[in-house]
Amino acid sequence: MKASDLTKRQQAVLKFIRIFVQDEERSPTLAEIAKGVGSSAVSTIHKHVQHLMDKGFLVRSHGKGNNIVVSAEAEADAEARSTRTSGSPRSHRNEPRLDSAPVVRIFPFCGDVAAGTPILPESRALPIEVPNSIHRQRDELFVLRVRGDSMIDDAILDGDLVVLQRKGDYRNGDRVVALIDKDEVTLKEFRRDAKGVWLIPHNPDLQPRCYPPQLIDIQGVLVGVMRSC
Repeated sequence: MKASDLTKRQQAVLKFIRIFVQDEERSPTLAEIAKGVGSSAVSTIHKHVQHLMDKGFLVRSHGKGNNIVVSAEAEADAEARSTRTSGSPRSHRNEPRLDSAPVVRIFPFCGDVAAGTPILPESRALPIEVPNSIHRQRDELFVLRVRGDSMIDDAILDGDLVVLQRKGDYRNGDRVVALIDKDEVTLKEFRRDAKGVWLIPHNPDLQPRCYPPQLIDIQGVLVGVMRSC
C-alpha cells in the first residue's frame, strides 16, 4: 500500500507526525495529533495511528517514551514524491530508520504490569524474542505485558508487550515500571520534584499521583513496545 492509497485524514495524520518529529525531535501525543489535524476525537486519531502502524507507515523507534515515527519505507516514499515534485531531495534531522536485517535476541518475559501483581522473578520467567530495532544491543532487558489503558496517549494499549531496561538513574520524562510500596506495579511517566516522585498516566481520564520516594522502586525504563496481536 502507498500513502496515496490512504484516506485523506490518514494522510494528514501521517504528514503531521512526520513533520512534528522532524521539528520537535520527539513523537507527538495523540492529543497533539488530534489538534494538529483539526480533530476533536482522540479515540478516532488512535484508530488512525493503529491503522498506519498495522500497514507499516508508522513504527516504534527505540528510546524514551512512545517514539512513534514514520517508517523508513514511508520516509523513502515521501522523499521520492518530494524529489519528483521539486527535482531535488530534502534532508531531514534525525531521520528515523529501520534496520534492514533485524537481529533477534532472547530476554525474559516476567508477566503482566497490573496493579497488585509484583513482577515475576526472573528465575521463573519465560523466554521471549525481542528484535534489534528495540534492543539495540542493550543488556539487562526484560519484557512485561501491559494491562489497562493508563498510557493510551502514548499508544501503549492493553495487551501490548513492553521492553524495559534495568538501570540505576531515571530522568524526568522517562516511562518506567514502578513498584509502589512493595505491592503495586504500574507503567507511568516518571517525574521527581521537591514534593516527591510523581507517576503520571497518559490518559486524560486519569490523574497523576505523588508518592514519598521511599515507597517507589523503579524496576526498569521503557525502551520499546511490541504489539502482541
